[in-house]
Amino acid sequence: MNAMNSMNVTSTDSGTTGSYPIRTEHRDIPVGDGPAMGAYVARPSAPGPFPGVLVGMELFGVDAGVREVCDRLAALGFVALAPDFHHRTAPGSELPRDPEGRKRGFELLELMTRAQVLSDVGAAVDHLRATGSERVTMVGLSVGGHIAYLAATEFDLAAVAVFYGGWLPTTDIPISRPEPTLSLTPKITGRVLFLVGEEDHLIPPAQRREIADALREAGTRHETVVYPGVGHGFLRTDRTTSADAWRRVHALLAGTAAQPPRQLSQST
Repeated sequence: MNAMNSMNVTSTDSGTTGSYPIRTEHRDIPVGDGPAMGAYVARPSAPGPFPGVLVGMELFGVDAGVREVCDRLAALGFVALAPDFHHRTAPGSELPRDPEGRKRGFELLELMTRAQVLSDVGAAVDHLRATGSERVTMVGLSVGGHIAYLAATEFDLAAVAVFYGGWLPTTDIPISRPEPTLSLTPKITGRVLFLVGEEDHLIPPAQRREIADALREAGTRHETVVYPGVGHGFLRTDRTTSADAWRRVHALLAGTAAQPPRQLSQST
């Protein structure tokens, strides 16, 4: 079922003001290896075309926080699509952000394979391109950040913004197997923005160094930002840090949107 709504959304943090009225809808996207995948889509109401942005959900599902990110991106002039990566096991899940919801989220995460996730991302990219977004990027939150990094190794994504993506150097979760996702870094052709808090329990200093080293050694055009004094999930918990992160994300996405479509990035 596809349902559409219209609204006005204005982003007010310095550097990320967006004034496009937007419309939102829920879409069902065919996926070759499984049932149709639900997705939340937010887009400017104005005539397009507009560049596309995939939004990788946290383990809680495509909840209000993820939809808010999509709405904000749409107000900035992007078509934002958040796939429901739980669609095979618990479609439409919006888990509470409490210990029980986190426990259930990790149970679902253990059922999510690399092949399935890449199939889902491919279907979402195809949907965006088929509906007019030639240039596609991705923004991912936590496990969605891991998925964004993984997607950058397999698809022609102009850029990815990774918010505190965990487990990249390890094989602790199925989507980082058989080899750690970080080991695939040389396959990335677009830009990478990696945003993490200094006190993030999921991404300790040693892992942050591994990620920075892998990006540098691969010649990937990237920026790594470590925010002092904040932990995991700062996008919704720390207004000052969130404002700076949004400025960086907007600059990244707006910059790549201005490039010719499907032009592969070169290392600098």
